[in-house]
Formats: sequence, C-alpha cells, structure tokens
Amino acid sequence: MRSNSKADITIHRPEELTTTLRQAWHKAMDESPDYANPFLAPEFADGVGRHRGGAQVAVLHESGEPVGFLPYERNPVGVGRAIGLGLSDCQALVHRPGVTWDAQQLLRACGLSVFEFDHLVEEQQPFGRYVTGTFASPVIDLKDGDGEVPYPEWLRGAYPGIAKTTLKKERRLGRDLGEMRFVYDERDPKVLRTLMRWKSAQYRRTGRMDRFARPWIVDLVDHLFRVREEHFTGILSVLYAGDRPVAAHFGPTSRTLFAAWFTAYDPELRYYSPGLIMHLRMAEEAGRHGVRLMDLGRGDKEWKDWLKTRELRVGEGFATRPHPVAAAHRLWRRPVRGLRNTVLAHQSLRDPADRLLKTVGTLRTTGKVPPKK
Repeated sequence: MRSNSKADITIHRPEELTTTLRQAWHKAMDESPDYANPFLAPEFADGVGRHRGGAQVAVLHESGEPVGFLPYERNPVGVGRAIGLGLSDCQALVHRPGVTWDAQQLLRACGLSVFEFDHLVEEQQPFGRYVTGTFASPVIDLKDGDGEVPYPEWLRGAYPGIAKTTLKKERRLGRDLGEMRFVYDERDPKVLRTLMRWKSAQYRRTGRMDRFARPWIVDLVDHLFRVREEHFTGILSVLYAGDRPVAAHFGPTSRTLFAAWFTAYDPELRYYSPGLIMHLRMAEEAGRHGVRLMDLGRGDKEWKDWLKTRELRVGEGFATRPHPVAAAHRLWRRPVRGLRNTVLAHQSLRDPADRLLKTVGTLRTTGKVPPKK
C-alpha cells in the first residue's frame, strides 16, 4: 500500500483489502441505488486482480474513515482503465452519500495519466467533463408483489404478441424434447463449461472476438462462479428440456440487482428462441429471490427492447492529466470508439456490418461463404 496524505487516498491491491475496508465498500453500495450493481462490488475487483495483472483500488478517506473506492487497472506507463473494461457492464467510484472528490487529484494519487471507462454510472459528476458519449443500458424492473404490477404481467400487457409466441415455442420445445425445467442457481460446473463452449462458438460464428479463447477470462468466470457473498454471487441459470440443457446464463447478483452477462444456447435449437425463454424465466425467478432490477447491459438489441421496462444511462470517455502518454492514448483509442459507436447508432450501417461479421464468422468456422439472401 502507498499513501498520498494531501489527497488522503491510499492505493491497495484488491485481494489485500482488509475486512474493514471491504465492509466500508459494501456499506457505500448499500447507501445508494446507483452502486447496487455487483460489478461495483469488491468481490469483482478481487476476481479480476487474481487473474489479471495491474488491478488496484484507490480508497478515499475522510477523517481517517474510508468513504470511497475506485477499482481500476494500471499498466507500467500509467495508462489506467476501469476494472474489467470490456467485461464489466457498470463502472464507478463507489462512495458514501455527500462525498466529493477532484478527478485530477485522484488521477495523480493513482499514478495515472489517463483513465478509460465505457460503462460509467451517470451520477459520477467529477468525471462528467471527460465523458465523450452516453448510451442506454436497458433494465427490467422486477416487482415484488407490494401492490405494483409483477413483471410477467407487465410484459403480457405491453407486448402480448411476444409473450404469447414465446410461451408457444416453450410448449413446443417441451413436447419435442421433454418436460421443461428451469434451474435458477445451478451448481454443476460441467454446465458452466457447456455455456462457455456455446458462447465461444457463437462469438466465432458471428465474427466477434472470442472472449473464452482468453485463459484469464475463463479462469475469472470459474472463480466468480464459486463466489457466494451477499453483495456478489455468481449465478448460473439453466433451461432444460428433459435432461438436456438448451440454454444457460452466467452473471452476478448483488442484494437487489441481477446483471445479465453471458447467455448462450444450443444452436441446433435456435428456432425455439431458447435465449428469450431463458431471460423470461430468469426475470421471473430473480424477482422471487428479492431482486428488484435486472440490468441487461449497454447495447442495441431487439430482444432488449422487448424486455426492458426503462433505461439507465452510462458514459464512456477518458479522464486525463496533461501528459504525452495520455495524448497518445486518446489519439489511438478515441477514433476506434467513435467509429464503433457511429456504426452501432445507425441501422443503415449496423446491419451491413453485422452481415460482414457473420460472413467472416462463417469463413472462420467452415471455410465457406454463406449464400446471399
């Protein structure tokens, strides 16, 4: 640990945080709904720190009391990024109500010339001038029977056609393969491996980067699957037809929020829409377990538009200090992000790009170009 007395900020490795610091971090999560996401929990930072180098946590103190926590990754030349950037769907400096900080002072204390983020909680005002764009993160409000409309009932009213069609496909799947069964919290690690295999094949098939080709991500998911804490629990949910798993999801939950993360299904059964069935079952069961919100994560997907009840906003950008490394990093990274966001924001660009990626994926997996439609 090193200390900056002027800023009253100490720097720690995530796995070296004391019980007192972890409890203070959890307390800050509990005191604001902005920080209820399990990706903001110390358990996630600890997992990344164990399987990827450079993970650190800046702890803000007031009168000797820990009141704020920023997990991040730092490379040898002082380029920083939100912890788990590229995997995490929520990023923030988690702090007690009323706590303020100066972004420049924070970066100096962390030894960073630049701090990159792409899912920053909207509340983070000190980082506000560094945000280059904000994006929708669809969520599902899961009502708990306290007089509000339960989510399944809301969905039937909002999208009766989707709900009816999905239930019909689920019944057909049960008739064709065996009785449908949903396990919200499956503890069999072999099914987790099946999910990773399906997801890896999906990445390759659609031309995306295969995350599970990276050993550290596989090891991280294996680690988080075993975490069973109040503010972070790795939940593997599985949809079965008979004894056959047809769809699965792995993601973390906190006390009140379920973060959708890795979903995949048996590609032989795609015409039954098993992924959509899986999300409906998860939303219903999570509500029964006391979860109030399911975060579907940033991104424009038709199925998210169907399922969401509203949207949060998350930001991306680069907090920087005057430094040659920061300038070089922004020159390199910002055009790449800008081009990606332009494509994703315009359907006329997004659809051809998606078709191109799928063509690349087909070539990658089969060596054959798909026929034109």
